[in-house]
Amino acid sequence: MVNSDTLITEAAREAHAYDWSAIVDDLNRLLRLRTTPIGMKLFATVEEMEAIPKIRRPKAIHTTDQIVAQAARLGWTVGITAKDLAGAQCAAVIGLHPRDEDWLSGKAMAGMWYETIADSSAHQHAMDLAPYGGHTAMAVSPLASGRLNPPDICLVYATPGQMIIFINGLQWSGYRKFNWSVVGESSCADSWGRALKTREPSLSIPCFAERRYGGVLDDELLMALPPSFLVKSIEGMKRLASNGLRYPIPQYGVQSDARAGLSVSYGAKERG
Repeated sequence: MVNSDTLITEAAREAHAYDWSAIVDDLNRLLRLRTTPIGMKLFATVEEMEAIPKIRRPKAIHTTDQIVAQAARLGWTVGITAKDLAGAQCAAVIGLHPRDEDWLSGKAMAGMWYETIADSSAHQHAMDLAPYGGHTAMAVSPLASGRLNPPDICLVYATPGQMIIFINGLQWSGYRKFNWSVVGESSCADSWGRALKTREPSLSIPCFAERRYGGVLDDELLMALPPSFLVKSIEGMKRLASNGLRYPIPQYGVQSDARAGLSVSYGAKERG
């Protein structure tokens, strides 16, 4: 059985494993990101969350999209409880509200987002949520600040061109095919909800609410993933870059003879 002292030791060891300033520098150099990479962390108690240096607490009611945006767009470190959020939909995704019968009914979305109550309920059942119980607060902060050390998950906003290079980095070694889902509205369940639940890289197309309330740009996708996967992607992107496969991807020309370019990008590379 793993005791609490062992868990504390493992958490401390992981915290020392990451140089957040270097990680963010690498991300920005490799992908030229426009939006600040951030972390998200769940806390057992409000007191633990409020002990984070320079943490801000909301003075108004917000959506989780807005809280995430305050870190990603403004560079703030922000902590919340369920009482700070606009409703159960936001709180449930990060495990601050139970997946109870009323929430699963989907009645709040029927007729607005989905034709019938059955459609709306099916949407609620399809969402990936952080486990409920065991935590009462959540905080977000720019990764470079190192204040959530380590965060439970990292959030990276990127254009499709940047994101495919990021995914290629994840696949450089130990290749795997990624399968992601789209629940539609409430697609934060596809990103931070799924990543908190599964501890796996989770890509999403940000939804209406994320764009309306969270300031997500038209051409941005969102990747949520545990820190170890972020480091893995960076290491892979560095190797790809050394092979000439890097962002921005230079256009070759739609009418050019492609053979010379293909021989460089897709030909077997000799290993020294």
